[in-house]
Amino acid sequence: MTPDVVTVPPETPVVAVARLLAERGISAVPVLDKAGTVLGVVTEADLIRRLAGEEDEKPGWLRSLFQDPGEQADRYARTHGSTAAEIMTESVVAVTEADTAAHVAHLMEERGIRRVLVIEEGRLRGIVSRADLLRALVSPPRADGELSDDRIRQAVLAAMRKEPWADTFYTLVEVKEGVVEFHGFMRTEQVKRGLKVLAERVPGVKGVVDNTQPIPTYLYMGV
Repeated sequence: MTPDVVTVPPETPVVAVARLLAERGISAVPVLDKAGTVLGVVTEADLIRRLAGEEDEKPGWLRSLFQDPGEQADRYARTHGSTAAEIMTESVVAVTEADTAAHVAHLMEERGIRRVLVIEEGRLRGIVSRADLLRALVSPPRADGELSDDRIRQAVLAAMRKEPWADTFYTLVEVKEGVVEFHGFMRTEQVKRGLKVLAERVPGVKGVVDNTQPIPTYLYMGV
């Protein structure tokens, strides 16, 4: 996460928020009260909605009959409000410092959002954006001590058993100085690529060598 987060109080004028985002090159800013509690977040989408609201036409009388008055009032406030509190998105998607990068990525994909707040006991600790996730993806894993070849081998085999497409019967695994070697037979090129990625994800693996051969027809027919 990015721990140093730019924030604004709820009474900040919309124009000031827009200028802040433009000058800092950021796409969102959390809104905090005097106690440091997160009230919401103002995003680029909120500002665009506010700007577009100035051009909205009033709905016809027939359409207005079927619209919820509360929703109409909320939309009016969000598209005509003059402060951060009036246009912010209150339903904030948040995680804790203990959540994994994979969980954060899943939330972003599921909710269709570009960032999540990191909150502990109601207090803002940081923010994780898509850019933060990309940096985590390309950064080398932290070394917590060298793992033995046997432990790496067991971890690779355990990972293979979890995947229905991975064959531990005809594909043998050996590990030498952190390099995973596959021997035996492989069903398809797709499985070969999948096992390479699977092995590379195991902590401590320094490389992958594939010495397998295409599975013979007589073996393939029997499985």
